[in-house]
Amino acid sequence: MARTGVLADIHGNREALLAALAVLRSRGVERLACLGDIVGYNADPDECASIVRERRALAIAGNHDLIAIRRLGFERCSNNAAYALRRTRRSIAAETAAYLEALPLTREIEPGVMLVHGGVRDVQQYMTSRSLIAQNAAWLRADFPGARVCFFGHSHEQKVYEVEGDTVLEITNKVVQLRKDRITFINPGSVDASRKSRHKLAECAILDGDTIEFVRVRYDAAATECKAAALGYRIPPWADRAYSLRKRLSRLPQRVLAISSAAARWPSALRSRETN
Repeated sequence: MARTGVLADIHGNREALLAALAVLRSRGVERLACLGDIVGYNADPDECASIVRERRALAIAGNHDLIAIRRLGFERCSNNAAYALRRTRRSIAAETAAYLEALPLTREIEPGVMLVHGGVRDVQQYMTSRSLIAQNAAWLRADFPGARVCFFGHSHEQKVYEVEGDTVLEITNKVVQLRKDRITFINPGSVDASRKSRHKLAECAILDGDTIEFVRVRYDAAATECKAAALGYRIPPWADRAYSLRKRLSRLPQRVLAISSAAARWPSALRSRETN
């Protein structure tokens, strides 16, 4: 079993990706796995896709990758994600788009070890609670019998959950020993830290046999941010307000329909009262 570096949520952040790869290389990593969202919030989508491709990473597609190539829409995006992804759609090279298009949604990198981006059945699901982990454990058993390790991304937090029957345990150690009698869900964290206020560290993990180790490393976050702002990946206040207004207006037909349906039921409800 090769010593594997696991990356997720690069989001076009070249500085963070290179820092993560350097520390993984120094730790003797022999191969790479990538859980998707290679492109997104930041200004180097082509460069990041090229690096991941050239390193022969065992990669899957994330929701940002699918939105960038128009296989998903913006309906479940935050304002800043949608704004950056519109910029990404306009800027990515044909070679990058073709690479993202070819990525699978799930991948088994060795017997019993699966890669997903969000949830097992929903690339945009945030697995951030024990109940969601339990639900996805059931889907994992159904869709991938024999899988006992599932790496996931999307929520940008280093996490380990162990599932034994209906019980879900959250493990907080930096180094975790995998148990053969349990299903383990592992989030390596996010390479890109632009959304994080606590720290600006590139996160990843190392899988070595039955051991998981979390890694964090500093990168030039100021350079990433300056580049993203200069090249139009950061939403200005007026656009943020416009996006929010558009979302509210798009919900109006649903609200009107709900009110109309309720109003249509009022006469029958009144007649029922009069009868009683």
